[in-house]
Amino acid sequence: MRQLTAIVHPGEPEEGGFWATCLEMPGANGQGETKEECLADLKAAVKLMLETERELALKADPAAEEVSIAL
Repeated sequence: MRQLTAIVHPGEPEEGGFWATCLEMPGANGQGETKEECLADLKAAVKLMLETERELALKADPAAEEVSIAL
């Protein structure tokens, strides 16, 4: 399980809800009426981005090897 950092912002006062970004995944964002919905939406966006990037990287070089690293 990876631990990533979400920055959660309140929505505009007249709109309500929340929006969030992920520091480790530029471009990933989520939104929702509650913090929980917002974070679930962000999590789905991050997962989709990681899956897409993995597929593109491996497709670009069939000889590439996927290796896990710990930070």
